[in-house]
Amino acid sequence: MNDASKKSLGRPRSDKSHQAILQSALALLAEVGFDAISIEAIASRAGVGKTTIYRRYSGKAELIADAIENIREEVLIPDTGKLESDIDTLIEKAAQISLNPLGRQAVSMIISSASSNPEFAQIYWSKYLQPRREAFDIVIERAKSRNEVSQDLDSGLVFDTMSGIMLYALIFQPTPESWTAYVRRALSLLIR
Repeated sequence: MNDASKKSLGRPRSDKSHQAILQSALALLAEVGFDAISIEAIASRAGVGKTTIYRRYSGKAELIADAIENIREEVLIPDTGKLESDIDTLIEKAAQISLNPLGRQAVSMIISSASSNPEFAQIYWSKYLQPRREAFDIVIERAKSRNEVSQDLDSGLVFDTMSGIMLYALIFQPTPESWTAYVRRALSLLIR
């Protein structure tokens, strides 16, 4: 019997069940916080068995990180030919994601959960932040090759600072200017 004619064991994974699991995890995260969530509660709310979840995830932290990542957008690596335009593209994309009710709720859940649970923070870092940090490095390296920025500019530090500025402006709205204008102005001070 060749591999193509072999039947897989067990039922195939249901996309509908998977989405129910992710939505249930997000709802519970918003309602009770990371520490109070259990796999049992997520399974019950999603209408699936615990084994359905454990077939996909090693534990709660990995599941919650995947649920949050699922509502976020794909990693964007703009290449407009000019750093200023690339940064504008990144800021506009961040605004689309963050400046809506679901985005604000997601940011709140992430900060709350990551600050109280190091396991979640590490998983979220590796699954969500690190790939975006690496994509940002590509943008900065292109700018270096075009001599738009100093060759010793630390892209990781710029990304971390940009993230901090974005969160700060999202929470406190420090100036009457728009969120995007404030973030652009702050980044121009870092990059120049």
